[in-house]
Amino acid sequence: MRIGIDAGGTFTDFIVLHKDGRMESFKLRSNPRAPARVILEGLARAAGTKPADVVHGSTVATNALLERKGARTALLTTKGFEDLLHIGRQNRAELYNLTPLPRRPLVPRKLCFGVPERTLYDGAIAARPDPAALSKLAQALRRARVEAVAVCLLHSYQNPQNEKEVAAALAGLGYLCASHQVSPEFREYERASTTLINAYVGPLMDAYLKELENSRHSISILQSNGGFLSAAQARRQAVRTVLSGPAGGVIGAIHLARLSGYRRILGFDMGGTSTDVSLCDGAVRETTEASVDGFPVRVPMLDIHTVGAGGGSLARVDAGGLLRVGPESAGADPGPACYGIGSQATVTDAHVVMGRITARQFLGGEMEISVDRAAKAIDAVANSLGMERMQAAEGIIRVANANMERAIRAVSIERGHDPRRFALIAFGGGGGLHACHIAAELGIRTVVVPRYAEGLSALGMLLADRVRDYSAGLLGRAGFAKAFRELEKQARQETRGARIERTADLRYAGQSYELNVPWRNREEAAAAFHKEHHRVYGYSDPARPVEVVTIRVRARVETRKPGLRPLPSPSAAKPELRKLYLDGRWRQTPVFHRNQIGRAAKQGPALILDYGSTTLVPSNWRFRLDRTGNLELKLP
Repeated sequence: MRIGIDAGGTFTDFIVLHKDGRMESFKLRSNPRAPARVILEGLARAAGTKPADVVHGSTVATNALLERKGARTALLTTKGFEDLLHIGRQNRAELYNLTPLPRRPLVPRKLCFGVPERTLYDGAIAARPDPAALSKLAQALRRARVEAVAVCLLHSYQNPQNEKEVAAALAGLGYLCASHQVSPEFREYERASTTLINAYVGPLMDAYLKELENSRHSISILQSNGGFLSAAQARRQAVRTVLSGPAGGVIGAIHLARLSGYRRILGFDMGGTSTDVSLCDGAVRETTEASVDGFPVRVPMLDIHTVGAGGGSLARVDAGGLLRVGPESAGADPGPACYGIGSQATVTDAHVVMGRITARQFLGGEMEISVDRAAKAIDAVANSLGMERMQAAEGIIRVANANMERAIRAVSIERGHDPRRFALIAFGGGGGLHACHIAAELGIRTVVVPRYAEGLSALGMLLADRVRDYSAGLLGRAGFAKAFRELEKQARQETRGARIERTADLRYAGQSYELNVPWRNREEAAAAFHKEHHRVYGYSDPARPVEVVTIRVRARVETRKPGLRPLPSPSAAKPELRKLYLDGRWRQTPVFHRNQIGRAAKQGPALILDYGSTTLVPSNWRFRLDRTGNLELKLP
């Protein structure tokens, strides 16, 4: 038995693949204070006493970073560079904001320590760490009661000898990681940030995964790059899991979209606390220049853009009298008002009062929904705005749609892609309720709501391959062939039976940033770089010298992808009729279950129900099931 698990902010999704090929899904309410408890409860429900192969997308590292609830961490760097993280780069995220709020650092300045040592830019050791100074530093760290230590010395990507000596001298002081193990790459600020994040969230991931490993199951963790690694590896490389849940959604969306014949897609994953969007132009898009909450994370990640707009996003009226939705969320506790505990209006509450979500349809009737509580919460917003209840509910949906539409523009139009040439793949619990309206605003005429849309991120865990990434900074150095062989030797030792993929980060000499291209030899890589540079920036100069900054090796072991069983023949039962608030008025609307639709196209409006998700079809859209069981919606 294989089980994919996506621990979201509001619900934790489980996809269970049985030995006979049957697949089932279910959801449990997340528990931010004890996430492992929910995982173990779901595993007991899915597998009973039988051991299972589990791939899990974790939000432990992400939430700890966003909420500043990581370990008490110290940063050790070369003496004289203690202010490295506080200075950062000169980039201004809010160019026209005259009073920007200062970014809250992960560690205070008093926990940033300098080590007397020096490695030169070419890797030559100019000064080794002084044992007496390291002994005093160890005492200072004990007095500071640190739980984790991040070591990032200048130019250690060229020669890690001094970092190794420092790490050895401080062994036993807690969770310790060094930059040459986490991100051995050029640029000390990004390298230090990545290493510090790894140390900051590492103890929490370590304890969390130990709790899961005490069960009888084999536990693997999905990385932000869309491949999974063992729990033991994730405990040492926690920074690689900060976008693991959204990465599973991208993998699942690409796979199911291809089954339906779509290779150019925009992924639209609307969950309870956030919406994750991604673009796939025939291939998965990756980046090594991502940031999380403003902090650089220099490890390979799928290119995903996240906004604070989900079913649990809170609606409020600001000081200027304008309606705002998100980024604050009701989360799993207390959750939307309709769940029975919270009292503030959310996007989900707006859908409830508009008749689009009822108790009978929510999680197959397993979870009660309070229409009265939702109405009371929406009324509070409506009174502040001086309007009727349904106007306020419709306004909340419009504002949420605008927030999510901007996110899709960020990954498409702002990067030179025309969204009209893509299909919108909508999933997550709320994706189908918003997809058609957002698509129409962007000129997209095809929306696909895949099977298992409510748990597609969990399904993506079962579709992922085992992947490990390795890199080496080679700026100003030669010997590329030898360096590749050393990385490949390490990759084959740690990931047996893997297929090896080579790439490199190249740039024109004198440029500040680089592009990643495939590598067979330097000449072919340079030719690929010129072509990629022209695609990205609109020009290239083959006469200019090209330099290699970083080489990368990926070890991949492909997993057998589960197939989707054909859906049974459409049910002959007629759809029920329900009063929904659509286009500014109440109207009787057909309500289908997915197995009632069939291959013949039908005309909207309609509401289509799945176990954990709902799709709203506007009146001018047509819908049908394709041969794979995915729901296809078309705007004529």
